[in-house]
Amino acid sequence: MTQRVELATVMDRLAVDGLVTEYAMAVDDGDWEAYRKLFTPDGRADYRSAGGIEGDAGKVASWLEESMRLFAMRQHLIVNRRVRFGVLEQDTGDTAQVHADYVNPMRLAGDVNGSSAPDFVCGGRYVFGLLRTYDGWRLREVLVREKWRRLPDGHPAPVIN
Repeated sequence: MTQRVELATVMDRLAVDGLVTEYAMAVDDGDWEAYRKLFTPDGRADYRSAGGIEGDAGKVASWLEESMRLFAMRQHLIVNRRVRFGVLEQDTGDTAQVHADYVNPMRLAGDVNGSSAPDFVCGGRYVFGLLRTYDGWRLREVLVREKWRRLPDGHPAPVIN
């Protein structure tokens, strides 16, 4: 591999990593317009394993905007990112797939008898499908594979769908 190819690969990895970070920050900050802009025009997301919906990015963003009102605070921690570049139309590096683990602590909205609402924590793995576009890397697909969730004892899990 030439130095030029190696540098391009490093730059792509940084751009892909930045896109995953922008995704987490858009969800955590409730910036649904920024969330929508991260996707290709045909981009889709699937949150069904976490009790959510599957659909195009616009539909999912609207659902997230409504359902995330249950939480006063969100903070995605997306780690262990495994990036693989693929081939589209005989040109290397046009696609990428990222498998990344997440832990997502959230503070439930509301105040119960003057005390803070309990924390809701979930974790699992994201699968991001990305496509290189003229505007840079964009999400073509987001799949959430929730593996676990936890609330303090005695508190029912919130219904988010």
